[in-house]
Amino acid sequence: MASAFSHTLVALALGAVFPEEKLPRRAWGLGMACSLLPDVDIVGFLFGIPYAHVLGHRGFTHSFVFAALLSGLLVALIVRFGRWPSSRPALLLYLFLCTASHGVLDAMTNGGLGIAFFAPLDNTRYFLSWRPIEVSPIGIDAFLSERGLRVLWSEARTLWLPLFALWVTIRGFRTVTRRRKLI
Repeated sequence: MASAFSHTLVALALGAVFPEEKLPRRAWGLGMACSLLPDVDIVGFLFGIPYAHVLGHRGFTHSFVFAALLSGLLVALIVRFGRWPSSRPALLLYLFLCTASHGVLDAMTNGGLGIAFFAPLDNTRYFLSWRPIEVSPIGIDAFLSERGLRVLWSEARTLWLPLFALWVTIRGFRTVTRRRKLI
């Protein structure tokens, strides 16, 4: 799996793609939570659920179906109980992309059994053909090791730097377009 750092950075970068009038920044925290939530499936190990089971690690909670269900449920709850002056389609798309990005990043790692992108309809596990991310160690202490630093470096060069470049490009584009409107 990719590290929690990378999952949350992807959610922040995705949030920056949407105009603030369509997606308020306070939604970014929810997007970050959605980007981490698929790993809730590790609880299955405590109950004896095998890794390769549809409810095992990198199974249903890493699927596009789960991302759609979770984002739909959250938007329905926000509409029912919240007062966010945002676009529902933009919020739905953002939360879906944040949740789905978890499986995509994990499919870019060099470890595990792959991702069940289409569970529960199909439990076939997939990896992307490009797998530049070293699988993340579990636990904070593990990141303080040589292996942990190697993982962070692989994520920094393949994810963090491109995400930062995307953010700078979007911010720059918005600044230029705002200035043109003022002229």
